[in-house]
Amino acid sequence: MTAPPDIFSIQNQKQFEKIALKTFRHQYDHNPVYQDWCKFLKADKQTVSRIAHIPFLPISFFKSHAVLAGELPVQTTFRSSGTTGMTTSQHLITDLSLYEASYRNGFAQFYGNIENYTILAVLPSYLERADSSLIYMVDDLIRKSNKAGSGFYLHNYSELLQTLKQLDKAGETVLLIGVTYALLDLIEQESLRLNHTIIMETGGMKGKRKELIREDLHQQLCKGFGVKSIHSEYGMTELLSQAYSFGAGRFECPQWMQVYIRDTDDALSYVEDEKTGGINVIDLANFHSCSFIATQDLGKKYANGSFEVLGRFDASDSRGCNLMVL
Repeated sequence: MTAPPDIFSIQNQKQFEKIALKTFRHQYDHNPVYQDWCKFLKADKQTVSRIAHIPFLPISFFKSHAVLAGELPVQTTFRSSGTTGMTTSQHLITDLSLYEASYRNGFAQFYGNIENYTILAVLPSYLERADSSLIYMVDDLIRKSNKAGSGFYLHNYSELLQTLKQLDKAGETVLLIGVTYALLDLIEQESLRLNHTIIMETGGMKGKRKELIREDLHQQLCKGFGVKSIHSEYGMTELLSQAYSFGAGRFECPQWMQVYIRDTDDALSYVEDEKTGGINVIDLANFHSCSFIATQDLGKKYANGSFEVLGRFDASDSRGCNLMVL
C-alpha cells in the first residue's frame, strides 16, 4: 500500500480497524523511527492483528526525529508554537492535499457547508505563522467561506467587535474561533449578547494568563459573549485531523480518527470507559508520517466514543519517550 486509503468513506468500526491495521503495516515498513519504536517494544507487524496491539509513538519524537513514512519530497513543515529556547515539534508534510481533505471533510461532518459561515479568527494571521497547521486550516476555511467579513482580527479588537455585532444583528451565522487568552481579552473590552454566533476556543493561554479549569473558562466565555455553550477544537501540530466539542468539553472525532485511553502506569494497557488516563490518538490522515500517537494529554473516554481532555502529564511523567535513543 503506497497510496493513502480512502479514509473519508469509512462507515463503521470494522472498516476503521481494517484500514488502521493496513496503515500500521505500511508505516512499520516505511517509517524507520516508528519501526525502531515497535521493535523496542517487541511488537512485530506479523503478530499485530488488533488495534489494541498497535504501538503508539510518543508525541515527543516529533521534537527530535524526522517522522516520515516513505520518501516523497516534503512540501511544507508545520511547527508547534513555543517560547524562546524551547524545542518545538515539527510535522513534515509530503501531501498537503490530504491535510486539506481531512479538515474540510471534518468541518463539513460537524458543521455543514463552510459557505454558510462568516469566519472571524482571533488568531495570528497566515503571514505571521505560516508554519502553523491551525493557521493553515483557518486561513483556508476563511477563503472557502467566501464571505467579505471573514478574516483574521487578532490585533484589531475594536474592528472585530464592531463586525461581530453587525453580523450577529443581521442574522448572519458566524464562527468566532480563537486562542483562549484572546477570547478573554475580547470580552474584557465589551460584554456581548450574541444570537447567531458560535464561539470556538482552540486552547492556549500562551503564558499571557493564568490557566483556568474548563468549567470556569467556559462559564466566563458564555457570560461574556452571551451564548449558551462554548465549542472547542482538539488538534495539534502532530495530527492532521481535528475533534470538535459542541459544549461541556466532550469531543467527537471524525470517522477516520479515534481516541484510546492508556493506563498511566502501564503505557501498553488501556483503562475502562470513564477512567482517566493518557490520550492515544489514531489519525488515519497521518498516512505519510505516523497515525498512532501517544499524546501528553490526560483524558477519559465514553462508551459512544466521545472523550474529554482533563489536563497534561507533568514532564516527569512522560517517561516513554526517554526509553529509547535512536
